[in-house]
Amino acid sequence: MTLLKKIFCIGEALIDFIPIEKDHALKDVASFERVAGGAPMNVAIAVAKYGGHAVMLTKLANDSFGDYLFDILQENGVDTGHIIRCDDGETGLAFVSVDASGERDFSFYRKNAADLLLAPEDMQAISFEQGDLLHFCSVDLVESPMKQTHGEVIEAIRAVGGIVSFDPNVRLPLWPNKELCRQTILDFLPKADIVKVSDEELHFITNIEDEAEAIRSLFVGHVQVVVYTKGAAGATLYLKTGEAFEGAGFQITVSDTTGAGDAFIGGFLAELLSLNVSLKQLDTIIRSHHQQLLTFANASGALTASVKGAIHAAPGRKHVLTFIDTQRS
Repeated sequence: MTLLKKIFCIGEALIDFIPIEKDHALKDVASFERVAGGAPMNVAIAVAKYGGHAVMLTKLANDSFGDYLFDILQENGVDTGHIIRCDDGETGLAFVSVDASGERDFSFYRKNAADLLLAPEDMQAISFEQGDLLHFCSVDLVESPMKQTHGEVIEAIRAVGGIVSFDPNVRLPLWPNKELCRQTILDFLPKADIVKVSDEELHFITNIEDEAEAIRSLFVGHVQVVVYTKGAAGATLYLKTGEAFEGAGFQITVSDTTGAGDAFIGGFLAELLSLNVSLKQLDTIIRSHHQQLLTFANASGALTASVKGAIHAAPGRKHVLTFIDTQRS
């Protein structure tokens, strides 16, 4: 019997405060709804809901919000065995305003966030296996123990033949300046095998106007696959060989785009591991199953954008497949 490989998600777990009413500037929002958030956590929950073995790697504060996040992870089937609880930090908070189209504006409170305190020695007990996958984002790559931990965990999973996935998930308010954010992303980019980037992020990261040239510039270091997302227009898979595969989007009524990109990449990675992918066969699997991967990922993102909130919005696998069948009929 072949054991299902694991998807390890490292980084922030925080609280999103979502406005009760849309189309208000953040300064004018009077009431919010608390939901669990943080891109790596969102991805872990999406993977678990789609039947994958998702493991969260983070540090949670010993406060009420930390308790809530831990409970949400467990309730959604995420492996919490490597989460560290601590008294030194606090749970990070993000206040979000949503305009009439569902687009967001963020205000973060996480200068003493517990997740930033995750140190390399906290991860020494983890045993990675060949074929496991590590997913990370850029929010926790600010100068902190967590940044160093990212580097060491990436090296550890690569040493056993694992796959590394990187979604920059740019959040500029969390950085001292734009250039430091951009340079840090460029520093970590070559460490990944799979890079997911949105149409809104491509020019900022590459500083290249031409889309095709900008995409090509992402193939540095270990990068074999670039997943380029375009919102309602769908996504395109690019291989280092120059091949490209289009995946059409799904037309839905947007409620809240919070977590839609995380649901997309969570769906993509869950489907990828269900195909028993290995690092050596990554481009072959992409080439053979690109339609399956993109259809499931696009449907996952669309369904999440159609309802409010990130974690609670993540659909189950059966729901995604039913949605795809309905759209095709």
